[in-house]
Amino acid sequence: MRIRAALIAVALTGLTALSACSSGGSASDTLKVGVSPVPHAQILKYVADNLAASKGLKIEVVEFTDYVQPNTALVDGSLDANYFQTVPYLETFTNESGAKVEWVQPVHVEPLGLYSKKVKKLDELPNGAKIAVANDATNEARGLKLLEAGGLIKLEAVDQPTVRDLAENPRNLQFVPLEAAQLPRSLEDTDASVINGNYAIDAGLKPATDSLALEKAEGNPNANGLVTRTELKDDKRVRDLAELLGSQQVKDYIKQNFNGSVIPV
Repeated sequence: MRIRAALIAVALTGLTALSACSSGGSASDTLKVGVSPVPHAQILKYVADNLAASKGLKIEVVEFTDYVQPNTALVDGSLDANYFQTVPYLETFTNESGAKVEWVQPVHVEPLGLYSKKVKKLDELPNGAKIAVANDATNEARGLKLLEAGGLIKLEAVDQPTVRDLAENPRNLQFVPLEAAQLPRSLEDTDASVINGNYAIDAGLKPATDSLALEKAEGNPNANGLVTRTELKDDKRVRDLAELLGSQQVKDYIKQNFNGSVIPV
């Protein structure tokens, strides 16, 4: 429901953040791609500056600081593609909105992590600890599964658990749902917060060394990837970008610049 409400709200306001952008589509030579600032914009700018010319491709990088506008802007034609989300998040969006958008291919994994300014180890979390989690269904479920893997809670056997699906909560943890972008700021007010990889990196956190618990990259179904509208799925510009994002050059760039906090797939 949150995604549907946000879709309507953004449409009504005319996507003012994108008022300077003209409508995208196959008629334009330039491919407009919406991304989160870190690491997606960095990776895409590397492609635009170093690899795109080999395909005769022009890329305009459009940055967003939330997880809602990149999809709504794609749907209304302000973008031709976006690169910020996982398959589960996209499925939630399409199920709630009915939008005609499609997954193209995965690019990288950003492991979700649990961070704290109050404790150094999981077993130091006090009884009744306040834990912030993302308030969108996909990332809330990921966060709770991370806490379960760390032995802090036990969940009911459901595909996408919420805080209402706790089978066991021996430490009486208190959960604080927040917009994902606000989670790094919440560290001042919580005992720990589950933070998405891109927002953790953007806040100066190092997932590989600063987290109390971190998702495993191997076999992780939450790869971030390229998405486009259905009518553009066979557009040469989109296919060329997909090929470049999956290239060895991009894999090497990710490995060299993100120190294990972002992992190519």
